[in-house]
Amino acid sequence: MIIRILGEGQFDVADEHLDRLNELDEAVEAAVEADDVATFTPALEALLDAVRSHASPHAPDALDASDLILPPADADIAEVREMLADDGLIPG
Repeated sequence: MIIRILGEGQFDVADEHLDRLNELDEAVEAAVEADDVATFTPALEALLDAVRSHASPHAPDALDASDLILPPADADIAEVREMLADDGLIPG
């Protein structure tokens, strides 16, 4: 799966890591729904850090579409609220 973090680039993430990413995504979604900025910021950081640590950079010269797009690390809660789908940032 190709995941783009806005402002950073694309990452190749193996399917075996998706369950953990979904757990972290649920924490982000819960913080957004509760309008809890204090919880939101570390939850988003944890999600993005997990993508970075469990993925390899996608070839920068490849023109492949991203399967998922995640907000940048400096996104605020309102920006992420607009990006959320019914399944969170990471469907599944």
